[in-house]
This record gives sequence, structure tokens and C-alpha cells, in this order.
Amino acid sequence: MAAAAAGPVLVVKKEEEEEEEEKKDEDDLAGQFLRLEREQSALLRALPPFGDPVSHVYHPLDYAWEPHCDFVRRYCRSPKRVLFLGMNPGPFGMAQTGVPFGEAWHVREWLRVVGAVRKPPSEHPERPVLGLSCQRAEVS
Repeated sequence: MAAAAAGPVLVVKKEEEEEEEEKKDEDDLAGQFLRLEREQSALLRALPPFGDPVSHVYHPLDYAWEPHCDFVRRYCRSPKRVLFLGMNPGPFGMAQTGVPFGEAWHVREWLRVVGAVRKPPSEHPERPVLGLSCQRAEVS
């Protein structure tokens, strides 16, 4: 006997759920850090666009926010005496994963970061965003 078909399953978080999660996190260090990053990202987006020869600008904290949040929540749990500014912003580093260093293999396999990476609104044909499945490595 066949089972009755269930209704559609919602697998995407609702905006309200994401906002509640962010409010829960506001008191912990990772939540405070993520809030500051969002504020700084908004300020960067407000800058005038680059002119020639720049044709594409990636904002990984927009399209790779999920793995970035996972990274911050895993590794930003206690105060540090370090200022860490994106060591590897290259096309096969943070541009792929939203994590401020390392190529996709290290982020996925060594750090165990997870999360969906969406496509940026404008993508250079020679530098596609493949997210955590990117096989290329940075040479820098």
C-alpha cells in the first residue's frame, strides 16, 4: 500500500528565523563579530564603483555568507589578541568560500566549514565561483 504524499517540505530558513538566530548571537563574541562584518560590508558596498580596467568585483560576504558564518561561529569563540585581515582574497581563496584564508579543500576538509555558496550577481567568465567544491588552488 502506497503512503500518502506529504506536502512540500520547506528547507530554506525564513527571514524571520535568520533574524532570530542573529539576535540570539548578538551577545556572544561570534555574533558581535558577524554584526560588525555586516556593517563594514555595507559601508564597502556604498563606495563608488571602480572604473576601468576593473570589470568585476566579488563580495564573498554576500554570496558566501553561510560558510563564512560557520567559520566565525566555529573559530571565534573566545577573545583573541590578533587582528586577522583576509590573507587570501584571491579568486580561489575567500572569493570561493567566504573564509578569509585558504583554498576550498582546506576550508572544507581541514576546517570542516559547511554552507551554501550562491553565485555572485556578476561573475567573470574566467573566475567562476564554485564554492566549497572548487578544485583550484591559490599559488600565492
